Amino acid sequence: MQNKWESVSSKIDWPVFYISGGLLLLFVILSLFNVEAVTTFVNTGFELSIRYFGAYWQLLLLATFAVGLGLSFSRYGSVKLGNVAKPEMSMFKWVAIIVVSGLGAGGVFWAAAEPMYYFMDVPPMHEGIEASTQAAVAPALAQAFMSWGFTAWAVYGSISAVIIMYAHYHKGMPLKPRTLLYPILGDRILTSKWGTFADSFCIIGAAAGTIGPIGFLGLQVSYGLNSIFGVPDHFITQALIIIGLISITIVSTITGIDKGIQWLSKLNVSMAIIIAIFLLMFGPGRFIIDSFVSSLGFYLSEFIHISTYRGDQEWLGWWMLFFFGWFIGFGPMVALLVARISRGRSIREVFLAVSVISSLTTNFWFTVLGGSGIFYELSNAGSVSGPLQENGLPAAIIAIAQQMPLSVIMPSVFLILTILFVVTTADSMSYTLAMGVTGEGDPPNVLRVFWGVLMGFIAIILINIGSGGVGALQSFVVIAAVPVSLLLLPSLWHAPQLAKKMAIEQGIVKTETMEVKEKEVVV
Repeated sequence: MQNKWESVSSKIDWPVFYISGGLLLLFVILSLFNVEAVTTFVNTGFELSIRYFGAYWQLLLLATFAVGLGLSFSRYGSVKLGNVAKPEMSMFKWVAIIVVSGLGAGGVFWAAAEPMYYFMDVPPMHEGIEASTQAAVAPALAQAFMSWGFTAWAVYGSISAVIIMYAHYHKGMPLKPRTLLYPILGDRILTSKWGTFADSFCIIGAAAGTIGPIGFLGLQVSYGLNSIFGVPDHFITQALIIIGLISITIVSTITGIDKGIQWLSKLNVSMAIIIAIFLLMFGPGRFIIDSFVSSLGFYLSEFIHISTYRGDQEWLGWWMLFFFGWFIGFGPMVALLVARISRGRSIREVFLAVSVISSLTTNFWFTVLGGSGIFYELSNAGSVSGPLQENGLPAAIIAIAQQMPLSVIMPSVFLILTILFVVTTADSMSYTLAMGVTGEGDPPNVLRVFWGVLMGFIAIILINIGSGGVGALQSFVVIAAVPVSLLLLPSLWHAPQLAKKMAIEQGIVKTETMEVKEKEVVV
């Protein structure tokens, strides 16, 4: 046993482990003593982050998508990543892991509630549109598309994964966030303090962003069980839900990416597809399809206008920039996961899977749930908006499900789907966080279990303190997005440089010297 622990211990980057784990525990300890002070501190940091970095984040996301798009449709798009000729898993399983890991708890509660919020109060960049009318449908869904759209998904590895995969599979660098600095620091990233700093903040951001949904899941499922079955909605129920979730997470993460994570992701996506087909056939199918097509057109036609809107700072902070900061905070860790599962894929395939397929899938799913909610709200004013305003996110999906065909069982179906979404995200993040402190593609099981248990433990403590602690931790992700966004910036020019280098090595493009020699041979 001692030799086994020594083997695990030797793989851990202890400075990163102590800094990331220590700061998370410090957050919990301070919250136990004075959650109001912690919330005030986080809210201040949140507001400053949005004020001084919001415009930069908007441009960073646009530039990341533009560079990825350019690489994808250039000759470099054919470059194979990971030093292997064929992919290690099927297209469906590969895309399913990316979509579900990136979407997380947003797959149900935000999908149902966010479009409804925009429908009830039209975003300020869409002037002259009356709220809660047919005219507000396309702007509401289009704004949700932007929050979870092409540019947001682009930071999940569409170009950063190119750098990580080159440095790891070609140069032997670790699977850590610091590997994004390889083009700048070279082999020095292994011992650099900048590397330690980068790893720590990326791990904190991803862990905090996962703990928040775990905590909210406990609150939301408890609310749902109370609404549907009359189960007492109190701390014991919430804690038992989280313990059950983490137990499933641990079993899955121990089995690894090739088994548990793949299986859960596939199950998650398959269940969502079945629900979508059911609603299209027996629910407001025509409204869903019409709304998706018209809203997608609105989103594309207003893409630059919405992406660069800088008018209402308060609204931006609460909505669009909050989601942008959320995606950025998760960015490097999801990119690690993408790098881990994408060997044998081309740059074009990675970009399309991360930035386009995931985005369009998410947008259509938001239309299925959020669009259904808007349909029922138009038919019966207050049937969805009322519960949403009174009881928050979990109430929206329950109110929508109760108006669907098979309304007796649909609320329970969506509770199960929500649990699956969060379990899959917690599962993949436990695995990825373990990679972040070891740099290995298959980190020791004990570390995977540690991160799963730690995140569940912190979530239980925070909901015992009060929902303010969970909310503060979620807002902290946006603060962590500040240094993380600076780490992502160099990818804009380093990814094309490395893509060109690999294209030359793979014979996809030729250097000027090679072209001159070929001409001499012809002559």
